[in-house]
Amino acid sequence: MKLLTSIGGWQDWRNAIPSTQSLGLVPTMGALHAGHQSLIARCRQENDICTISLFVNPTQFNDKNDLTNYPSTFEADRNLCEAEGVDAIFFPDYNELYPDDYRYRVSESEVSRMLCGAHRPGHFDGVLSVVMKLLNLARPQRAYFGEKDWQQLQLVKGMVDAFFMPVTIVGCPTVRDTDQLALSSRNLRLSKVHRQKAAAFPRLLTTRVPAEEVAHLLEADGFEVDYVQDFKGRRCAAIHCGEVRLIDNLPLYEKGE
Repeated sequence: MKLLTSIGGWQDWRNAIPSTQSLGLVPTMGALHAGHQSLIARCRQENDICTISLFVNPTQFNDKNDLTNYPSTFEADRNLCEAEGVDAIFFPDYNELYPDDYRYRVSESEVSRMLCGAHRPGHFDGVLSVVMKLLNLARPQRAYFGEKDWQQLQLVKGMVDAFFMPVTIVGCPTVRDTDQLALSSRNLRLSKVHRQKAAAFPRLLTTRVPAEEVAHLLEADGFEVDYVQDFKGRRCAAIHCGEVRLIDNLPLYEKGE
């Protein structure tokens, strides 16, 4: 397994791959868990070469404390990647990916301003900008994203279509813990008490009442609610459990089910 930290080193490695071999990319911010493992497994299954990026992208954080406290588990991440058969890790620093210091960025003017975007100004500009950079550098046939970040997935698909980028964006099902809480790197920041409390989030989200009532139920259970909103066949929500912001989404049930 290759560990590549520079743009030049990555490009040299990428250029040496024969055009007859397909390459898949799993973009991540590290702190890998079973959800990421499922993306890696899908990538390995569908491509000759499986690559992963580990980069905590500062431009998508609207809260400096959130960036400072984001989990960093590089050695564990590298060991997991090696055990899962990843061919190469791209582990750049900020100056490598942002030589322009983020003067140039990708923006979307509609979906990015809803849901999480309404509560995290500039977040999706940072997401789309770094994803475009990674896709341009890796030149994968396929790139893999979890459906837990459903809004992000829709925006990345839309960006790829809008800019005619030659890559297929593959959405993979959300992986959940035994109590149905969606796996997330942020879960590492939950205290034991708040981790137990967080199990109520997916349970209440599945309640078959209007979104506004679900929001009231979550607030009554002690969560600070950013939003609960139905959008394009999904029920999407974001809450704060203690100091940790959690998101989730589920397909809307059909009437009569």
